[in-house]
Amino acid sequence: MKKRIVLAAVIAIVAAAAVGVYIFTSKGVDNPEELISGVELRFTLESPGFADGEPIPSIYSHEAGDLSPPLSWSDAPEDVACFVLIVYDPDAPAGIFYHWLLYDIPADLDGLPSGVPHEETTEYGVQGRNDYGTIGYGGPYPPTGETHRYVFLLLALDRRLELPPGSTAREVLNACVGHVIAYAKLVGTYGR
Repeated sequence: MKKRIVLAAVIAIVAAAAVGVYIFTSKGVDNPEELISGVELRFTLESPGFADGEPIPSIYSHEAGDLSPPLSWSDAPEDVACFVLIVYDPDAPAGIFYHWLLYDIPADLDGLPSGVPHEETTEYGVQGRNDYGTIGYGGPYPPTGETHRYVFLLLALDRRLELPPGSTAREVLNACVGHVIAYAKLVGTYGR
């Protein structure tokens, strides 16, 4: 009798855990910051176009034609399988606005030139669909009179995502869960 009660209790605990995992995974990740929570290893991300915390030049804006800024990184872990770049505006009125999703960036790269082509697949990685509804980088374009922050979050992953081109932010974020081994962050501002 005691064995049955113990067995029933174990089954109930396992079932509850499985339901919890299902609820967590079906809900998914809503904010890129969730991906780096608890990740201690950081590396450096910079741009010759603007310094961290400083304004992004208008040449890299949506109004000027969506020319992506040059980026470079250093001190990334040696065992990285690929990088993922997520550029987003956390200050957008309707919630986070995604400006660029570039994934499966080759592990041997240490930067991106200005003007990454607006193509699904490039030598720099695979591009997702931004919140403007286009492929590749979409520059800053906050409401008139407002200045927003634009976060360039570069993730070092322990595996390639192998998502199809044109994937959404939610698909990219959820594919990264549990695979981020280090990250780098650069924040620029832009106002109109």
